[in-house]
Amino acid sequence: MFTSPSQGFMDFFTETFQISQSTPPSDLYRSVYSEIEEVGWKHLVSFERDPSSVNFSVIDENERKHILEIRLPQNYPESSPSIAADVPYICEFKWSMNSRLKDIVQQFQQLLQKLQKFWSTMDSIDKNLLVIYPKQPTLACSYRQIYLGNDCCLLLFIDAQNPTSLPGCRFLGLNTTTEIIRKKWQRNGRKWSNERSFIENLSLLLETNIPGCTTTFQKEEWEIECGICYAGQLPLGDDSQANNGEYPDYTCDNPCCQRAFHTVCLRDWLRSITTTKKSFDVLFGSCPYCSDPVAVKINAS
Repeated sequence: MFTSPSQGFMDFFTETFQISQSTPPSDLYRSVYSEIEEVGWKHLVSFERDPSSVNFSVIDENERKHILEIRLPQNYPESSPSIAADVPYICEFKWSMNSRLKDIVQQFQQLLQKLQKFWSTMDSIDKNLLVIYPKQPTLACSYRQIYLGNDCCLLLFIDAQNPTSLPGCRFLGLNTTTEIIRKKWQRNGRKWSNERSFIENLSLLLETNIPGCTTTFQKEEWEIECGICYAGQLPLGDDSQANNGEYPDYTCDNPCCQRAFHTVCLRDWLRSITTTKKSFDVLFGSCPYCSDPVAVKINAS
């Protein structure tokens, strides 16, 4: 992992150190420079001039590329840095006065190793089942909405720390259809086995062959359904509603969620939640799926 810094990075640090002729290079810059060199310059993606953060590229054993952002506190290295990355969870990293950036990178690599089974499970779902949502899942996304047929969908929540275990679920669709499938799930839940593949377990619990990724039946209708009313278009027939027939027009900003909603549905949802706040003609609350902030106008049309 030890490589020599490129001339470009050398020039960058020289420029940084010489911001003021009367100010000598700080010990912090020298320390961070040395620690980046230990990790390897070829892994460096970006480095803030503060320095407040360092970004490294880390490749896991299955050739997935991860960007590890290490945020440095002002009293670094007395206080431990914090990290952000495209993973479903961040474990607690060990840090001491003698720790260095390479120790964080090594612990992150160990976390990636633990997550391989989780990503293999998610890849299996994406390749073998008809995934309706999310359309372009991130590596941090731990849920999938799959199409079961008969206008019914299954929202699966995979435990990233134990991906072969029975997942959490939510059935979406007509009550008459979902109730039958829900009873099968409850009846067969104990049959779930870590020795079977995820897909085999699902088929066993639901007592049916689940539509594969090549299925096109009604796929377009489900791709843009509202996360609250579960419909692609608002119901027609009520002339008092100007939004009748419209598709979902609001999307959660959280890249790990990106759930779509009809603005009017989200507005009504926020009105029903006691924690929702109002400022002028805007309602402020939380996404029903990821709890990130959302906001809609009260007079949305």
